[in-house]
Amino acid sequence: MTILKVKVKPNSKQESIEAEADGSFKVCLKSPPVDGKANQELIKLLAKKFNVKKSEITIKSGLYSKNKLIEISQPET
Repeated sequence: MTILKVKVKPNSKQESIEAEADGSFKVCLKSPPVDGKANQELIKLLAKKFNVKKSEITIKSGLYSKNKLIEISQPET
């Protein structure tokens, strides 16, 4: 299990994930923060980057905030 600190920037022109100096991530999303669309896009983008299923990613805190704690479950092998 991995915990990530993520700062989300919705309504960006392009999607991107940048690692910050403190170990957190800055994620730019195209979706607006309405009806959970930005959170869904965040999960999709992180799943693609870390090569895991979307179901293995959970937003632990900050569901309605720009600063979030994300939990990534490691697949059992």
